[in-house]
Amino acid sequence: QQEMEKVKDEIARKIVNAESGGGMVKVTMTGTNQVISLKISPEIVDPGEIEMLEDLIVAAVNNAFKASQEVAAEEMEKVTGMLPSLPGMNFGM
Repeated sequence: QQEMEKVKDEIARKIVNAESGGGMVKVTMTGTNQVISLKISPEIVDPGEIEMLEDLIVAAVNNAFKASQEVAAEEMEKVTGMLPSLPGMNFGM
């Protein structure tokens, strides 16, 4: 149990970066799926392109979430020695 808590703490300290639109939208997220940074390239901020920007933000956040889940699964696998959990499992966080 103590080892699991240690791993949860390590996961929480992990940082993942993801992007969409060829780097036009970038997201930084913790291992516990908290978005800590969102960067948008100025050249895509056009009132006529709001829908595209919204789509890029969603894609970047989803990419960061996936990366965060992969980091968490890798850390948990180190402790448990088992196969990674099913998608969507959040390890009790």
